Order: sequence, then C-alpha cells, then structure tokens
Amino acid sequence: MSKDKLPSFEIPPEIRQLAEQSVEQAKKAVDHFIAAAQQAVDTLEGRAAVAQAGAKDVGRRAMTFAEENVASSFEFAEKLVRAQDAQEVMRLQSEFIRSQLEALSLQAKELGDAAARSAMESVKPKI
Repeated sequence: MSKDKLPSFEIPPEIRQLAEQSVEQAKKAVDHFIAAAQQAVDTLEGRAAVAQAGAKDVGRRAMTFAEENVASSFEFAEKLVRAQDAQEVMRLQSEFIRSQLEALSLQAKELGDAAARSAMESVKPKI
C-alpha cells in the first residue's frame, strides 16, 4: 500500500444512525438546558424587579414621613416663638414630644409592614 492512499473505510449504516441519534439527543438536551437556564434568569429578573419596586415604595414612604416630621417641627417652632411664658413653652414641648413619639411609632410600623410585604412579594412563587 502506498503512502498516498488511505485504506477505504465504510461506516456501517447502523453506526451512522446511532451517531445521528446521539447528536440529536445531545442537541435536545442542550436546548432543554438553555430553556431552563433562561427561565431561571427570567424568574430572578422578575423577583429583582418586585424587590426594587418594593424598595422604591418604602423609600417614597420614608420621604413622605420625613416631610411630615419636618413640617411638624416647623409648626412647633412657630408655636414656640409665640409662647407667652415658660409654662406655655413647657406645655408645647411636652405636646410636641408626645405627638412626635406617636407619629414615629406609627411611621416605623408602617415602614416595617411595607418592607415585610415587599420581601414576601419578592420570594413569592409565580403561578
């Protein structure tokens, strides 16, 4: 046999068919894997969007509360400058502290509830 000629080699039809089936099965498996990975990415993106929306809501609420608290402080300051005596100043101070503690307690509860709802929504399975 010369160096230029390679021996003739025939692949039996059964082996060729088996190889074709193996390639097709591998392609299907990879396609399924890619589809599952894409679904996982979509799920994570959806949960991140829900969490981000929840965080924005909590942030907006916190800003609203901050604005309300600043307005209350200015209202208190205006009352203080109009006070007639030390007794009135003490009464105004006492009322302001009591009302601010109540407001802060309610605000903290509302923010906590909103954050908890947001956390629950971000982990809730999509149906």
